[in-house]
Amino acid sequence: MSSADDQRPQAFTKPTFSEAQAQAVVESVFGFKVSEIQPLPSYDDQNFHVCVSRTTDTTDSPVEYVLKISNTESSRTPDLIEVQSHIIMFLQAAGFPTASVCRTKGDNITSLMSVDSGSEIKSYLVRLLTYLPGRPIAEIPISPRLLYEVGRLAAQLDKTLEKFHHPKLKCLYRENFIWNLKNVPLLEKYLDALGPDQNRAIVEQVIQLFKDEVRTKLRHFRECINHGDLNDHNILVESSKSAFADDAYHVSGILDFDDMSYGYYVFEVAITIMYMMIESKTPVEVGGHVLAGFESVIPLTPVERGALFLLVCSRFCQSLVLAAYSCQLQPENKEYLMITAKSGWKHLQHMCDLGQKAVEEVWFDTAKSYQSGLSGE
Repeated sequence: MSSADDQRPQAFTKPTFSEAQAQAVVESVFGFKVSEIQPLPSYDDQNFHVCVSRTTDTTDSPVEYVLKISNTESSRTPDLIEVQSHIIMFLQAAGFPTASVCRTKGDNITSLMSVDSGSEIKSYLVRLLTYLPGRPIAEIPISPRLLYEVGRLAAQLDKTLEKFHHPKLKCLYRENFIWNLKNVPLLEKYLDALGPDQNRAIVEQVIQLFKDEVRTKLRHFRECINHGDLNDHNILVESSKSAFADDAYHVSGILDFDDMSYGYYVFEVAITIMYMMIESKTPVEVGGHVLAGFESVIPLTPVERGALFLLVCSRFCQSLVLAAYSCQLQPENKEYLMITAKSGWKHLQHMCDLGQKAVEEVWFDTAKSYQSGLSGE
């Protein structure tokens, strides 16, 4: 879900490679013979599922890949994409279910492709990653046990990245990156996409509360590198062999590291809670299970816990407002862009109606029950 660090995405940034053009990139840049290729849904980049033919030299190699074509804005930040790619490789080496990054024929991890659009020449960075099996967690009923696993995984990821080093790591300080939770006030530039309805009033209220009650506390939060987009389509699951119904699935893949930036531990858990709420029939109850998993690795401080409710509301606002804005730029991609909006506005309204104290009581009591063994964990 990323664009470059401009505060306002541009209408022209999304690539529009045909399947034939994408196939030519895979064959000419990465040296594979493509047997099948088809587009995958995406936010403002372009992705293709690629199947390749085996050769005598690649009998042990994977046959399924994802070609990622970055938009023109992101393609202007090759250092950022390089760091993100090295993080994917670092996490895989540490045992996380991330993709492998394929090198080009010139032994690089990215390649810059220039395309003549008729009126100008545009440049796009391309990468090839191995295809991860599994189903998006959005497609299955999520058990409390799986929510706990997702929360724990989010914390383990952030904790592991404390050990990651790279000479260009500072590029993850993305000051004006619209998807970083600390930049919630920047949403004011996009509110016209909502129109003068009740939804706009809720967002304006959340933004003001963020300014008054969260922004002043940022210096008390513990900093870390955030994945920043552990949504219900970026976490893949597969069936488990466990005999227990509550262990029917386990996490098999983590996708989309394009929104990585420096943030805070509490940002990661807030973002994860919000996205795990999307498809739930009991959304408010979700937060406690995710929080319990996260805190089994990284317990939050009292000041971080106190900001969690508003941070979850703020992430709802980011996702809903920016989706509405992006739909104006990409009306042909509306179905994908509005995935969160199908239930997101209802969930945000419900949280606001209940209020912070009532929601926190549900979350914190549920999280506490894990410590005392009452959760069925």
